[in-house]
Amino acid sequence: MDESRQEIKDRAYALAKKYEMENGACAQGVFAAVTEALGMGNDDVFRAATGFADGIGLTGDGHCGSLSGAVMAISYIYGRKKEEYHRRGKMMKALLLCGELENRFMQKYGVCRCHELQTRFFGRFFNLLEPSEIEAALNAGALERCSSLAGETAAMAVELILDQREKDAAKV
Repeated sequence: MDESRQEIKDRAYALAKKYEMENGACAQGVFAAVTEALGMGNDDVFRAATGFADGIGLTGDGHCGSLSGAVMAISYIYGRKKEEYHRRGKMMKALLLCGELENRFMQKYGVCRCHELQTRFFGRFFNLLEPSEIEAALNAGALERCSSLAGETAAMAVELILDQREKDAAKV
């Protein structure tokens, strides 16, 4: 029996939450969760997601690492290949899906920058480059909140990918 859409979304959520809880690096965890839930993956792309943790290099200045990982997963599946680089239209499906992901993320959270998300969730930003700040973040519940956000973002991405697969199948 084929897995239902909800089961795939639930697995992506659970994997992303687990990976963030156990390993950190939200972008890597979300990329892995989305691609594993869909039965695919790529270690090179997984490695490329490393630097997006905590808004790029633990600075909080970039957008949420979970959102970065989800964008990477959508782009891995629908992005333009190098041999298609000269064909601008080949990137549109990925761009539209990633734009819709960002819209849904913004509807849910109101902001997408890591620093701003932490401030909304905890009333402040935690500089995870400082050991005392790591402890403060853990005490504030950051591990639980950020792992839930990772799961929610992975589920959003999977939903968009499954919707696109259905649209693509209907065209055939």
